[in-house]
Amino acid sequence: MVKKVTDGITISVETFYQPDYSNPIGSEFMFAYRITIENNNTFPIKLLRRHWYIIDSNGTHREVEGEGVVGVQPLLAPTESYQYVSGSNLRTEIGKMYGTYQMENQLNKTQFEVKIPEFQMIVPFKLN
Repeated sequence: MVKKVTDGITISVETFYQPDYSNPIGSEFMFAYRITIENNNTFPIKLLRRHWYIIDSNGTHREVEGEGVVGVQPLLAPTESYQYVSGSNLRTEIGKMYGTYQMENQLNKTQFEVKIPEFQMIVPFKLN
């Protein structure tokens, strides 16, 4: 698991290889990731947008940007956390992702960017 704190928001990431949804012979490798967002501030926040950078080990770069996460824009009260699971496919056995969330302070409507830590996606048999 990797963690990063930005402006009182802790982002934690765990990854899982999905062999049932992968096709190594066809260079298709599916990974799931679980994100936990913790609001350690004294004010409520809302997650407005996400921006992901996805990099395969062959140098291919992709970007994914959009509103919210998994179809919602979660609102987190102080000390509250939100967790979701999503996924990404790679064309190689090893890759990485990182990015940002656009957050909004619900008291003064100020927007700020929270960094999502870089995390590795590695097919388990590559670790042996």
